[in-house]
Amino acid sequence: MQQRILKTAVMVVHDLVATAAAVILTFVFRFQGDQLAERMHALPWLLPPLLAFAGIVYGWFKLYRTKWRFASLPDLAGIVRAASVLALTLLVLDYVLVSENLYGFYFFGKIAIILYWMLQVFLLGGPRLAFRYLKYARSRQTQARGATTPTLLLGRGADIETVLRAIESGSVRRLSPKGILSPRADEAGQMMRGVPVLGGFKDLERVIADLANRGMPVRRLVATPSALAPEAEPDDLIARARRLGLPLARVTSLGEGMRDAELAPLEIEDLLLRPTVAIDRPRLEKFLSGARVVVTGGGGSIGSEICARAVAFGASAVLVIENSEPALHGILNHPPILNADAVVTGALADIRDRERMHALLAEFKPTYVFHAAALKQVPYLERDWVEGIKTNVFGSINVADATVAAGARALVMISTDKAIEPVSQLGVTKRFAEMVAQALDAEQAGPEPTRLIAVRFGNVLGSAGSVVPVFKAQIARGGPVTVTHAEMVRYFMTVREACDLVLTAASHADGEARTIRDAASDQRAAVYVLKMGQPVKIRELAERMIRLAGFEPGEDIEIAVTGARPGERLGEILFAKEEPRVSLAGIDGVMAAKPVFADRPVLEGWILRLRAAVASGDRKAAETVFEEAIPDFRLRDRKIPNADPEPIGPPAMEASALEPQPSTA
Repeated sequence: MQQRILKTAVMVVHDLVATAAAVILTFVFRFQGDQLAERMHALPWLLPPLLAFAGIVYGWFKLYRTKWRFASLPDLAGIVRAASVLALTLLVLDYVLVSENLYGFYFFGKIAIILYWMLQVFLLGGPRLAFRYLKYARSRQTQARGATTPTLLLGRGADIETVLRAIESGSVRRLSPKGILSPRADEAGQMMRGVPVLGGFKDLERVIADLANRGMPVRRLVATPSALAPEAEPDDLIARARRLGLPLARVTSLGEGMRDAELAPLEIEDLLLRPTVAIDRPRLEKFLSGARVVVTGGGGSIGSEICARAVAFGASAVLVIENSEPALHGILNHPPILNADAVVTGALADIRDRERMHALLAEFKPTYVFHAAALKQVPYLERDWVEGIKTNVFGSINVADATVAAGARALVMISTDKAIEPVSQLGVTKRFAEMVAQALDAEQAGPEPTRLIAVRFGNVLGSAGSVVPVFKAQIARGGPVTVTHAEMVRYFMTVREACDLVLTAASHADGEARTIRDAASDQRAAVYVLKMGQPVKIRELAERMIRLAGFEPGEDIEIAVTGARPGERLGEILFAKEEPRVSLAGIDGVMAAKPVFADRPVLEGWILRLRAAVASGDRKAAETVFEEAIPDFRLRDRKIPNADPEPIGPPAMEASALEPQPSTA
C-alpha cells in the first residue's frame, strides 16, 4: 500500500511539473522581450491556482489509475481530454477576465493556448509512452534470455495478442512462441506481434512436424479461452495433444487485459462446462472499490476464491478468518493475494467462538462479510450431527450477530441447494441458518441497515469434495468409476461463477437496501441462486470423463453403481414451493426469492432447544426441532425421494455440455 501511494505521488508530481513546464515553454516560444518578461513576472500568481486546478482535472480523468508500463490509447485519450479542459479554461479566463476590454491585452491569446495544449499533451503523454517502450524493450530482452520452452499458441487473434502481451510484460514467463493456430481461416498467414499464424486446429500435426524439421521442436501447447469454446471442439484438441505427447496448458487471468495472466494445466473439468454466466465486472468493481471485506472460511476453495476476487475488484482491506492454520497460510501466500494492492490479513479463529467473532469484526469494522465457513460433507455430517449444528447453525448465528454489531452493510451466507426439502444434516442445518439470517434481516431498519442474505450453490467443480477429482483418480487406477445411483442428477457451477454470484448478490442486496428503505422486509430479496442450466446425470459425467481420458466406458473402464449414501437424493431443488420469486432488474444469470421465516421469539425457542439437544447428545430432540421449523424436512426418510430437478436456463441446452458434482455447499 505504501509503495502504491509513493508511485501515485511521483505521478502527481510529474504531471504538475509537466503542467508548469508547458506554461513556461508556451511563453518562451510565443513571446519575446517585454511581453515575455511581463508574463514571466506574473507566473508566481498564475501557476499555483492553475496547478491546483490541473491536479483536480487529472484526478477526474483518472490519469493515475493506470501504471505507466501499461500506458495505452485510452490513457492517451484521457490526457487529451484533460489538456483540452485546461486549455478551454484558460481560453475562457483569458477572454472574460483578462480580455483587452479590461486590461488592454490578451494574457495568452488563441495561438498561445493552442501551443500550450500541444505542449501539455506531449509532456504528459510522452514520458508515459517512453516509459512503456523502455519496459517493453527490457522485457523483450528478458523474455529472449528466459524463453526456454518452444510453444505453439492456440486461439483467436484477440486472445492470442493479449497472451503475447502478457509474455512480453513478464506475466507469463519461459515461453518462446514459435507459431499460432487459429480457428479462423481468415487469420492464416498473418503475423501477430512477430509470431506467424501457421494454420488452423486441424493442422496441428502438420505444423508440429514442420517446426520440428526446421529445428524448432514444439514442447508445449497453450490454449486461450477461445480454443476451449464448444465450437472449437476442445475434446478433439485434447485427444490429439495427448497422442502427440505434448502438455496442453490453458490461460487464466484475474485482471483486465490478462495483465495478471497465468498458465494452468488443462484439466478435464475445464471441458465439462456449459457457457459461463457472464458477470457485470464494472458493477462489482464499483461495489467493492475501497471496501473492507471479511471472509470466514477464507482458506477453503470457495473462501479463497472470494478473497482473490475481492482484491481483484478493488477492496482496500481483506480479513481472512480461518480455523485451519495450513489453510490460512496457504491463502495468505497465494500469488494474487501477495501481489494485491489491498491490505490482506489473517486471523486464526473458529466461528463457534462467539466472543472472538465479535472482537475481530468490531476491530476490523468491515463493509461486507462473506460467510463461507461451514461443514459440508454429507456422509460425515450424517454421522457427526452435533458438529454440523455447532458450526452451521450456532457458528452462523455468531457471525450474523457480530456482523450486525459491527455495522457492516451486508452479510452474505453461503448456503446450498440441499437446503430445500432437506433430507440431510447438511441441508437442514443450512436451511435453519438461512431462516436465522432472514429473521435478523427483517429487524434491520434505519438509513443504513445491515442486509443479511443467503446464496445457494449447486455442486461446485474444482471445490473440495468435487466428484471430478474422485473420478480422475479412479480412471488413473484403471477403474472402476463408482456412481452412487444411475439416475442421480446434479446442478453444477465453477468456483469462479460461485464466487461472482456471491459478490453480485451482495451488490444487489446492498443497493436494494438503500433504494427501497421503506419497503416491507418481506418484499426484499433474501435468497440468490445462479441460473445453472439443466441438471446432468452423474453417470453421463463419468462416461464423458472416461472418453476424454482416451478410454471407452464399459470396455476399458467399468462404471459401478454402489448405491446412494445416507442423506443423498436423486436431484436437488433450488427454491422452496412457498418462496416467491423476485425479479432482478439489470442482473443476468441470477435468480432470487423473497424471505420465508418464523417470528423471532419462535426462532429463539428453537435455538434454545437445539442447544439443549446438542449439550445432551439427543439427536431425536434436535430432529424434532428441525421438523417443527422446516415442515418438509425428511431426514428420517432414508429412501431417495423422487424429486424432479427444476430446469433452469435455456431448455434446449444439451446435457452433454453440462457437468455436475457431489456434496459441496
